Amino acid sequence: MTVNFDDETAQRGAMDLVLGVGEPQRVGRFKYFQDGQRWEWSDAVARMHGYEPGTVTPSTELLLQHKHPDDRERVAAVLDRVVSGEPFSSRHRIVDKAGHTRCVIVAGEEMRDDAGAVIGTSGFYVDVTDSLHSDITRVLEAVVDARATIEQAKGVLIAAYGISAERAFDVLVWRSQETNLKVRDLAARFLKAVAGTSSPDTRTHVDHALLTLE
Repeated sequence: MTVNFDDETAQRGAMDLVLGVGEPQRVGRFKYFQDGQRWEWSDAVARMHGYEPGTVTPSTELLLQHKHPDDRERVAAVLDRVVSGEPFSSRHRIVDKAGHTRCVIVAGEEMRDDAGAVIGTSGFYVDVTDSLHSDITRVLEAVVDARATIEQAKGVLIAAYGISAERAFDVLVWRSQETNLKVRDLAARFLKAVAGTSSPDTRTHVDHALLTLE
């Protein structure tokens, strides 16, 4: 299970499509594969670290080298979560190849194969170096809100169609492209549209399942 980051424009567009926050050129993707402890960076993430795309092979050691000395111990703990495939979010500083300090928001979640086994972590970087603290808070809140809304919409699709979380997200992305809406906005409208439309029988089944769980 791999992702091709060659088309940077498409990757930026996909991120902006989902979140609708931040400047696209300041957002990039990363992936960590437990098999071989292999990292993948989008072009934007490579540039945040001061490298031209394709000129460096990212690694855990390289990442730690670029963390600000005052943040390195805390980031090492975050990297432990990345390596184990656990969801995380962090705001810290990195020092690029030229010695410039950048402030970044990094968030990730577990990445699974078709059988449901955790194979690594997938996430994104947001370069907020030029942002004020209020802007950073706004971005973090928007990311959290967007993810929560999307997860709720995915849950409805999973329950309705009996599909995987990955396929549910694919459905949302497909409809967002057809409607020219960001995934977050589409998910919010979808949830509003289905709210209160369940039948008494549906609610009875839900009540029974909830109250008889042991």
